[in-house]
Amino acid sequence: MYTENNHDLIITGIHMDLTESIKQSVTDKVERLFRHEERIIRVKVELECVYGKGGSEHEFIAKGHIEINGPSMNVSVADPDCYKAVDLLVDKLDRMLRRRSRLQRVKRKDTHEVDIPASLPKV
Repeated sequence: MYTENNHDLIITGIHMDLTESIKQSVTDKVERLFRHEERIIRVKVELECVYGKGGSEHEFIAKGHIEINGPSMNVSVADPDCYKAVDLLVDKLDRMLRRRSRLQRVKRKDTHEVDIPASLPKV
């Protein structure tokens, strides 16, 4: 677990050993998310290696979970290359965060009139 600037990053490896280069790569990529959104509490990244039927082919599944004020975000990406799976995961999480902030801005700026069915006396 890494703690930087009051943000938590948890990296987990399932059926694989996490090397320092993989940990550093994930840390560098996820740091971009923390720069975009200040309200992120915790980011969990799970890297899983799944072997095919023959045993020689394998696929990496990268799962991301962002804990933020409001509903959490979950993403899963699969790719034969571990580093590419992490890149795709962070890109997907980044798109979700940008979409969320854009929708929140639209909600704040969207002012609509309220129709009151009763007639109010003019004062």
